[in-house]
Amino acid sequence: MAEPPIRFDDGAAYERMMGVWSQSAGRVFLDWLAPAKGLSWIDVGCGSGAFSELIFRSAAPAEIQGVDPSEGQLAFARTRPAAALAQFRQGDAMALPFPDGRFDVAVMALVIFFVPDAAKGVAEMARVTRPGGVVAAYAWDMPGGGFPLEPIQAEMRELGMRPPRPPSAAASRLAAMQALWSGAGLEAVETRVIEVSRTFADFAEFWSISGTSASLRAVLAAMPAADRAELEARVRRRLPADAAGRITYGARANAVKGRVPG
Repeated sequence: MAEPPIRFDDGAAYERMMGVWSQSAGRVFLDWLAPAKGLSWIDVGCGSGAFSELIFRSAAPAEIQGVDPSEGQLAFARTRPAAALAQFRQGDAMALPFPDGRFDVAVMALVIFFVPDAAKGVAEMARVTRPGGVVAAYAWDMPGGGFPLEPIQAEMRELGMRPPRPPSAAASRLAAMQALWSGAGLEAVETRVIEVSRTFADFAEFWSISGTSASLRAVLAAMPAADRAELEARVRRRLPADAAGRITYGARANAVKGRVPG
């Protein structure tokens, strides 16, 4: 059976689940980039604008252009404070609607594993970045179990299910990202691992928020009630609460950066 496609069409739901995780990892990523002020940025696969908001708040940019294929996500991004500066438009990561050398920094936050041809996506980021500019990305370590929904997906696999996976999950491996950046002709390529964690008030909050994620919503809704209850019980055992009932666990992302020659 083919895995169901993962559709990102609800910006508010994405923000409740992945937006919070994205910004946690994104703050570490942005500190690692240590960008100068007043730069022109493109946020490829900007989605709900979670990382664009970080750029706006922390990097004093001159410009932010966000590109994403989902109008539902973009509609949410346009409600953010960052929209006072950022422009959000529909577009394809493999065919960015900008001329060569247009930006100082091109970033891709939690997106590379959704690009059907990851190498083409990296080449496009390099193309629209000026000589000496930075091309960078971070992505959940999908093959290594770093995805924030791994506690649920691991139990799904134990039950013989196949959780939906992005089409290019292998592109999130650290070695794969290093190879993609080097293959695009970028220089001074560096990689790093980003570890983050999140605390939920209790298991009920974790389950309700995680169940709204684009990668699980349809799967959980289609499960018989008894099977869904069993899955929930297994995940509850995997994520024991502390004395106050809180659930805390971690996720891991891989990051890469390089410079356009010249």
